Amino acid sequence: QTHRDTMNFFGGGGQQQQQPQGPDPVFAAKTEMEMYTDLFNKISSSCFQKCASRRHRDQELSLGEMTCTDRCVSKYLDSQQLVGEVLRKANEAQLQQQQQMMQLQQQMGG
Repeated sequence: QTHRDTMNFFGGGGQQQQQPQGPDPVFAAKTEMEMYTDLFNKISSSCFQKCASRRHRDQELSLGEMTCTDRCVSKYLDSQQLVGEVLRKANEAQLQQQQQMMQLQQQMGG
């Protein structure tokens, strides 16, 4: 008796279905790339408006414009890091509160 795999609609073997193994790395990479692109665009727009001269006499940035841009990018990234830390702590506190509520519900019989 020979064993033949049948193809399902999505191209996988009919009898050899595999369960997904964690998050999709391609989706994760695309999402991360989109987030970095968005961050870059926001930094570029914000720091250009703040630091670049409106006259544009030279092709190159002046020393003052470069210094301003360096500081602007640094401050932007520092602020993003601080916001991320605050959000992480808030998420941890919320998770802990949810766990405590579940324990109370279990103790009360429900």
